[in-house]
Amino acid sequence: MLRGIDPVLNAEVLSVLMAMGHGDEVLICDVNHPAASIAAHTVHGSVVHMTGCGIERATTAILSLLPLDTFVDAPIRRMQVVGAPDRLVDAHQVMQRVADRAAGGPVTVEALARFDFYEAARGAYAVIRTSDPGPYGCFLLRKGTIEVGE
Repeated sequence: MLRGIDPVLNAEVLSVLMAMGHGDEVLICDVNHPAASIAAHTVHGSVVHMTGCGIERATTAILSLLPLDTFVDAPIRRMQVVGAPDRLVDAHQVMQRVADRAAGGPVTVEALARFDFYEAARGAYAVIRTSDPGPYGCFLLRKGTIEVGE
């Protein structure tokens, strides 16, 4: 245990977040996502597990340390619901709430079609798999910069 660091952030998660640079993306996903096959294409190369955490708990902890990129219009991307691209599921609403709270204001979340999302996810730095049952709890978070003195 360390002071000031959420205990759900295990050593591997912390290592990944520290190693990422500005503009790198991390995929936060639910248990339905093909995490292992996507992770094989990432820089990290294997799935990072946050067992026992849902999307809300995991992302709240991650965003307590990881700044979102302010140089892009949408620092978060999510998967669209197949057959209903404008539909928002619970996980989408949870992510929006968590991101807005962490950023101190509205965060734009871009929606991608399923296979476009998979392609984008293969370019992520790492895949963090939560225990969230989903569905559609799949998000790419783009890392921003930390100002001196933060």
